Amino acid sequence: MTTHITPAALAQLFTDARTHTHWQERKVSETTLHELFDLLKMAPTSANCSPARFVFVQSPEAKAKLKPCLSAGNVDKTMLAPVTVIVGMDMQFYEQLGKLFPHSPDARSWFAGNDAVIQSTAFRNSSLQGAYLIMAARALGLDCGPMSGFDNAAVDAAFFPDGTVKSNFLINLGYGEASKLHARAPRFAFDDACQIV
Repeated sequence: MTTHITPAALAQLFTDARTHTHWQERKVSETTLHELFDLLKMAPTSANCSPARFVFVQSPEAKAKLKPCLSAGNVDKTMLAPVTVIVGMDMQFYEQLGKLFPHSPDARSWFAGNDAVIQSTAFRNSSLQGAYLIMAARALGLDCGPMSGFDNAAVDAAFFPDGTVKSNFLINLGYGEASKLHARAPRFAFDDACQIV
């Protein structure tokens, strides 16, 4: 039976975790990136479609390729982050459903040829997988800085030139510099955002 996780774990994942824009000079190991993916891939997507594709931008050459794609306000924090993850979405994800969703042999037909369903499914589920990446990173002791503010077409041309994968959003990863955080922004109360019906 699943049990309630500890208050310390909840704090690390949610209540104490923050969005970081300043980074310590500490590298994120390749082993940690593998561990990160092995955690996030276990979280749910519809029909286990798993459309997200991740590019871990770490080398100086890759950072230089990403830099001109960024909005001005995102350049410094991204160039200084140990890793920037491009969360992409494979627009032909349904071709893998025979492997990923084998108990429904007709699953590919739910998507093939239906661009609107492909787009909405890829976007929704790759966004979920990017959020799972954030939670997995926090669980492993990393800090995150998710962001929009970049030229999707330029990122796609630079990192996904075959056109099958499209960028969704970016996440800076590393060990944040807590002394440079702003005060936490307000959040809604339950009654501001929720109904029980």
